[in-house]
Formats: sequence, C-alpha cells, structure tokens
Amino acid sequence: MELIDIFLYIITGLSFFCLFRIVRGPTIADRMVAIDIFGILVVGICAVFTIKTGRGFIIDIGLAWMILSFIGTLALAKYLTGVKLDE
Repeated sequence: MELIDIFLYIITGLSFFCLFRIVRGPTIADRMVAIDIFGILVVGICAVFTIKTGRGFIIDIGLAWMILSFIGTLALAKYLTGVKLDE
C-alpha cells in the first residue's frame, strides 16, 4: 500500500464525518460549514487522484467544484442575513 492510498483513505473517512455533520447539523450555519469543508475534501481527493493517475483534468473538476461551492456559500450567507439575492 502506497502513501497516496493512505491519504485517499484518510480523506474519504473525513468526508464521511462531514456528511454526518451535514445531515445532523443543529443549525443551517453548521451545515454550511460542513458543506464547505466537504468541498475542500473533494478537492483534496481530486488532487490525490491527479497525483495517482497523472491525469491533469481531474484537478480541473476539483477547481470547478470549489468555485461552485464558493458561489453557494455566498448565496446562503446572503439568504441567512435576509438580503435579497438580486441586490
């Protein structure tokens, strides 16, 4: 077993903890933080797969995921503060 495989197992295990917090989070803000952390872990998984397979397009998928996650975070923050999304 290579070190890359160990990293992949660790990141996958941490992803399950984040999914648990997303489902059982007591508040919307806690769930949103867990979703942000999950997005970071997905980018980490994409980075590990890129190193393992040598295919560069996988990291592009991770970057697109982070951009969409950031936009979603901004939209939820505006929603939680009560500001309309078109302002």
